[in-house]
Parts: sequence; structure tokens; C-alpha cells
Amino acid sequence: MTMRAPSFTPFKQSSPFTKTAKGAAEFLRSHDKMAALLPSITRMAALQKDCAAALPTMFTHCAVLQFEADQLVLSVPNAALAARLKQQCPKLQEQLLQRGWQVNAIRLKVQVSKMLVKSTASKQLVLPTEAVSAFSELSDALENSPRNEALKNALGALMQRRRTEK
Repeated sequence: MTMRAPSFTPFKQSSPFTKTAKGAAEFLRSHDKMAALLPSITRMAALQKDCAAALPTMFTHCAVLQFEADQLVLSVPNAALAARLKQQCPKLQEQLLQRGWQVNAIRLKVQVSKMLVKSTASKQLVLPTEAVSAFSELSDALENSPRNEALKNALGALMQRRRTEK
């Protein structure tokens, strides 16, 4: 009987579906070609964090694309935000310089991201029996007047729909 070595997995054995940043870093370190990317990824993540700290509300939809030769390239989702961010570039550059980043120029690149499609299916809400009886009592309690006519009609339609659903 021979024992096999366990297969390599970059994530913890206890929870195979949980991918943590620590597990990803361990995976990158374990491969020579991937390990070369780790310093660059760490640097870009730190720059992204510093940009978000400098422009917190405006920068939530933006991302750092590139930082080479002291030129920062930011991804912006639309032209309107790019115009607003362009006005804030001197402030951003100044704050990044204070944080130790040697940024001489900031370029903005509009990259329209794919819009998420919201499902059109809506949940059908069901009124509890107590609510329906309360609406019925309200309809009976309302006096017959022109002001209450629309409300009484709406309550009547609600009761009718409720009866046909059952």
C-alpha cells in the first residue's frame, strides 16, 4: 500500500470555497512567473487605496490602470465623471506626492463598463388575511361621499382580486 502526497491547492483545505487574499498571495508566491507579479500588484493596490483616500466619494467608480514613468492612468466609467475628476487632478496629484508617490502627470481613460442587467421579474407580495380583513372593515366604515369614492373603489378592487386569487 503506497501513500500518495496530497495534491497542491492554494487555498485552505478546511474551506475549499473560500478564496482569501492570503491564499491568493501564497499561490502567487509559490510559482516563479507569478511571484514576479506580486510586487507590482501590491504597489497598484496601495496606489488605488491612496487615490481613494484622496478623493473618497468621486473615486469609488474609478480604478488605477497603470503607473509608469511617473504617469498615472486612471480608468473612469463615463465622460461626465472624467470631467469632474479632471478638475480634481491637481488636488489628487498633490496628495499623492505627500504620500510618497512620484506622480508628474495624471491621465484619464474613459472605459464604459458593462451594465448589469437587473431582473425584471418581481416578487408577488401576498397580503396576510388580517390585512385584507382590515381593508374590508375600512371600506365598510368609510362614508359614501365623492371624496371617498376613489378609495372605496380601490379597496373594492383589492377585495375582488383577493377573492379571485383564492
